[in-house]
Amino acid sequence: MVKLNLFSDPICPWCYIGYTELTRALAERPKHPFDLEWLPFQLNPEMPAEGVDRRAYLEAKFGGKEGAVKAYGQVSERAEEIGLDLDLSSISRTPNTLDAHRLIHWSGVEGRQTPVATALFRAYFNEGRDISEHEVLADIADGAGMDAALILRLLASDADKDEILQKDAMAREMGVQAVPTFVVAGQHAVPGAQPSDLWVKVIDELVGA
Repeated sequence: MVKLNLFSDPICPWCYIGYTELTRALAERPKHPFDLEWLPFQLNPEMPAEGVDRRAYLEAKFGGKEGAVKAYGQVSERAEEIGLDLDLSSISRTPNTLDAHRLIHWSGVEGRQTPVATALFRAYFNEGRDISEHEVLADIADGAGMDAALILRLLASDADKDEILQKDAMAREMGVQAVPTFVVAGQHAVPGAQPSDLWVKVIDELVGA
């Protein structure tokens, strides 16, 4: 197997798009060698624990309403091209994602990282849910076959917060500046939401097709 690390944030639309492109390639090459691991990268490490109003956040990030509309117009266009149905209008707040990253981390212990990570994307981008709320995270964990009561107890503690922050810092030290960033076999970085065709070529090279 070939380790494929995916540095991602559950509130990053390009991460959702990039992962969707990857899954299309994996479906086309079912004998692919990849062992996928999700790693944390917070787009907004200074985000208040309660999050912020999404419209205000986007306008501040992209230089006003026009910049925000343009940036997310590109997101919507690319998502539509690959058949990914986003409901961006349902999102009212931009949350802090530290606890969501903790859930992804714990799900990895049980071999459920990808179901949890994709459920977080759906909850945020398709359902407009606040993925910083502990009840929402516990519900996502339950849907992936994890112990929701245990997850609630862990979320109420500081369990693994330092580890997530350390992994985030290590990613930045490695040179990860934006997400999604994929790292193949611990050596080759593939930044951005690459089209599925590129991943098919990568897989074919790895398996000698």
